Amino acid sequence: MYRFLLSPRWLGALALTLVAAAVMVFLGNWQLDRYRGRTEVNERIDAGQRMAPTPLADALRAPTGGAGTAGPAPADDKVWTRITVTGRYDPTNTVLVRGRTVDSRVGFEVLTPLVLADGTALLVDRGWIPPAPGGATALPSVPAAPPGDVTVVGRVHETESGAGAVARRDGVLEIRRIGVSRLAGELPYPVYGAYLLLDEQTPAADPLFKAVPVGHANNWQNFGYVVQWWLFAVMSLFGYGWVARREARRAAGLGKPAAPLDRAAEPAPTASA
Repeated sequence: MYRFLLSPRWLGALALTLVAAAVMVFLGNWQLDRYRGRTEVNERIDAGQRMAPTPLADALRAPTGGAGTAGPAPADDKVWTRITVTGRYDPTNTVLVRGRTVDSRVGFEVLTPLVLADGTALLVDRGWIPPAPGGATALPSVPAAPPGDVTVVGRVHETESGAGAVARRDGVLEIRRIGVSRLAGELPYPVYGAYLLLDEQTPAADPLFKAVPVGHANNWQNFGYVVQWWLFAVMSLFGYGWVARREARRAAGLGKPAAPLDRAAEPAPTASA
């Protein structure tokens, strides 16, 4: 019954079906890897919120280059580590990160270098502030950084991609996304290869600052794609088998509709007495 499957047409259809199913399984496995990766990130975010702060050296390697260079990026398992470090803010090199949204309002995140005793610096995201009256891009009035030694506690945040060029507006550094290496080139000291998302500060931070929320990665969307692609792979194989079985039954003469009943050939009913 199924000898026709060896014909070139059916062999070609089988090859296409197998290739399509293999591609769908590959895409499902790719989405599974992304699901696992995002799940690990979410677990590190949650762990960073609960953990006791550790010294800076436990999470980041110090920069070894000269002024205007950035140190090595943190290892994946060190991102979102909660650390504590003491230094002095350098408000003359404060950076405004424009177009940042908190509580549905567009404003600025404020980065201020924390200069350590060895002359290196760590960029600290002190929080979000609203723009000045006049629009979302109007330069805000940045609260003064506390003078003298400051102890900060926060979580390690890796540099952001697509930072674009660093601009100066009214003498203030400004950028769209936090690219540490780009910002390092504008600063007069070597900079660590990640920045710190501030949680606590001693002396206390200005109340105008709002904490920058940390969003979890949407890993369940990736898991949904895994199920979707694997179902498509199964459906393509099932569809090939269903069409092949239908063709085999047709060739064997099975499943044909019954011939219509000829009512004219039937004897006429007799009248009852």
